[in-house]
Amino acid sequence: MRTHTTFIGLDVGGTNIKCVAFNSEGKTLAEETRPTSDDGTKSWRNHARDVARKVLDQFPADTRVGVAAPGLPARDGYSIATMPARLHGLEDLNWQKWLGLAQPVPVFNDGQAALLAETWLGGAKGSTNVLLLTLGTGVGGAAIVDGRLLRGHIGRAGHVGHFCLNPDGPLDIVNTPGSLEDAIGEHTIPTRTNGRFKSTRELVTAYESGSAEAADIWLRSVKALGAALASLINLFDPETVVIGGGIADANDSLFVPLRTALDKFEWRPRGHAAKLVKASLGHIAGAAGAAYGALLQEQKTVPGATLLQTR
Repeated sequence: MRTHTTFIGLDVGGTNIKCVAFNSEGKTLAEETRPTSDDGTKSWRNHARDVARKVLDQFPADTRVGVAAPGLPARDGYSIATMPARLHGLEDLNWQKWLGLAQPVPVFNDGQAALLAETWLGGAKGSTNVLLLTLGTGVGGAAIVDGRLLRGHIGRAGHVGHFCLNPDGPLDIVNTPGSLEDAIGEHTIPTRTNGRFKSTRELVTAYESGSAEAADIWLRSVKALGAALASLINLFDPETVVIGGGIADANDSLFVPLRTALDKFEWRPRGHAAKLVKASLGHIAGAAGAAYGALLQEQKTVPGATLLQTR
C-alpha cells in the first residue's frame, strides 16, 4: 500500500472554517479559511465542503483527511455525536460521504485536536503523557495517557473544565457544582468581579497596572486553576501540561502565579514536577491535530484509541 506524504486537517469552528494541508513532517503545504456563517441552518456544511475541496483539489484524490469540530465525538470516532445549540447538522454527519472521499475520515473534538497538534508539532512534541487545558470563554481539555488519546465511554474524557472545586458552589452548564470552568472562564468575569470588569483582558490589564482589587480577583482565579491542575496531575500523571486558549495570552501574569500555586499544591514524588508549557500552534492547532489524526489512522491506529508515534 502506498504511504501518503500529505495529510489534510479540516477545522470547523463557530467563527471560521480552516482547512490546512501538511506533509508528514508537519510543514504547511496549503491553507484555506472562510467564515462559518452559522445562521441556524445546515448551510455552514456547504462552506466546509467548499473550503475542503479547494485544498483537496491540489493533492491526489486519496489524500488522507481528518476533521476537528466542537462537541462530543461518536464512539466509533467518525462523527460528532452531540453538539447542542449551534452548527445544526453537525451531529452524526458522516464526513467521508459529505466530502465525497474514498477513505474514512477520523473526527476529533477541538480539544482533542489541539492536543494531538501539540504532541506532533508544539510544546509537547515527543511526549506520550500529556494534559491540555484550553482557557477561554469556558475551559476545555483533553488527555493522552501512555500514548493513547482518551475518549471515554461516550466521549466525555478530558472535559476538565467541569472538574469540581467546591461541592457547595453554583451549578455550571453541565450541573457540576463549583467547577473549574466557572472559577476562571471568561463567561463568569462579570459575576466574579461584581460587574467591575467585562473581560479577562480588562482584569489582567488592571492587575498588571497594580490594582489591588484586580489582583485579589485574578490571583484567586489562578489559585483555583492551580488547585484543579494539581488534582488533574494526580489523575492523569502527565509528563507535560499544555495551557492554551485566549487566557493563556496573559503570559507571565498567568504562568508565574500558576507555577507558584503548583509549587505549593503539586505532589512531586522524588522531586518530579510536570512540565508546564503554553500552547504554541495558534490558529492552525485544530487543523494540525485533525491532520495528525489522519496520519495516525493510516498507521493502523484506531480512531477511538489513538496510539501516538514514539521515537
